[in-house]
Amino acid sequence: MKYFGTDGFRGEAGVTLTAEHAYKVGRFIGNYFRKENHRPRIVIGKDTRISGYMLENALVAGLTCSGADAYEMYVTTTPSISYMVRRKGFDCGIMISASHNPYYDNGIKLIDGQGFKLSPDIEEQIETYMDTGTPEIPPATRDQIGKCYDYSRGKGTYTDYLEALVRGAIEKDNPDVDPKTPFWGRTVALDLANGSAYRLAIQVFEDLGAQVISRHRDPTGTNINKNCGSTYIESLEQLVYDTGADIGFSYDGDADRCLAVDNEGKVIDGDHILYLCAEYLRRHGRLSGDTVVTTVMSNIGLYRAFDKLGIAYDQTPVGDKYVSESMQKNGYSIGGEQSGHIIFGEHAVTGDGILTSLMIMLAWIDSGAPLSELTEDLHIYPQLLKNVRVHDKQAALDDPDVIEEADLVSDELATRGRLLLRPSGTEPLVRVMVEAETDDLCRMYVDRIIEVLKKKGHIIEK
Repeated sequence: MKYFGTDGFRGEAGVTLTAEHAYKVGRFIGNYFRKENHRPRIVIGKDTRISGYMLENALVAGLTCSGADAYEMYVTTTPSISYMVRRKGFDCGIMISASHNPYYDNGIKLIDGQGFKLSPDIEEQIETYMDTGTPEIPPATRDQIGKCYDYSRGKGTYTDYLEALVRGAIEKDNPDVDPKTPFWGRTVALDLANGSAYRLAIQVFEDLGAQVISRHRDPTGTNINKNCGSTYIESLEQLVYDTGADIGFSYDGDADRCLAVDNEGKVIDGDHILYLCAEYLRRHGRLSGDTVVTTVMSNIGLYRAFDKLGIAYDQTPVGDKYVSESMQKNGYSIGGEQSGHIIFGEHAVTGDGILTSLMIMLAWIDSGAPLSELTEDLHIYPQLLKNVRVHDKQAALDDPDVIEEADLVSDELATRGRLLLRPSGTEPLVRVMVEAETDDLCRMYVDRIIEVLKKKGHIIEK
């Protein structure tokens, strides 16, 4: 598609994503959900980017012009919008965010009435309207013009839900812990990425009794994700080291993912989170099918650890969309990606960074062990990923010589590692990834594949 990708409409604000684009999206959405005797209700949130004001107001103008009512939650997280759509029966949700991208980018994520991403079919219709003006959408008039409401209270509804979830789990599983303040006596460090969780996460952890040390909680509109957040985990590692915190959590700009650092300074990535949370859920009979959904990028060490535990796994292509589809189809209770985008099917239909950090806390409290011991049996193999710019992705991957060399590498790695060769979904790149017992082996095998690609003329030379 021209505008919409795997995570909504994203681009540089004012350049490839303009107020005019946002207005047209609002016009279409307001009209699409407008039916006879039904005025659509659309809930809107945004992260802390300076361009959020521009896009928010343009969307509201488009929605109300088409006869829809807009409910503004202002700065909030993507998962809170997904939750509120389901909880309060909105026709649609809109989140204005470019996630982990720099501040000058922004995006428009559209969420359907069940809390999932809006279907590609509807996105294609929006693109047609944006480019051609088809279908023609007459503006609402008189009392049919939409209204705009301050819906800040929706954030409180969302945080109340998260806190109740934790207290309920503690009451059920750990009756010796005070459910009012289950995190009492624990020091939690938060890197808030100057993003959408900068108030909500602190409130939740403090309400649950934790002592909170936070950084990057002063958004200026231009500092979101800048040397902080889940894509710059070094910031959290330093914070935990400097303060002696028991645990640290780091979110991205719209807080739909989370990474952590344990008390010994070790990074807990998405694979670690899947491991320790799956073990926790299974201990209490809540790991549906004794199965975890991963993507093909999960480390081979995770699968070896699951094999020892007798936990099955379903591998999907890269992307939370595919993880979610597998979970919904099969009724699985947990799935996610290395990046920290984790879905807990019992509680949410999308990744939720704050929820993920709360689930890690529950697993830790329930274990009764030091946090650093929870992933002792998970051995993460060294991994090397190189992106190679090529003339034609499919031609490169279909080349018999490339296939032959890939088969040889896979045979040599056998059970001691693996090769993953795949095209980029958005760029003219082939991704070559190897996991092996040592860094030197990873480099050797990756370079072997790249050398064949080069010899066959597939690589674009600089």
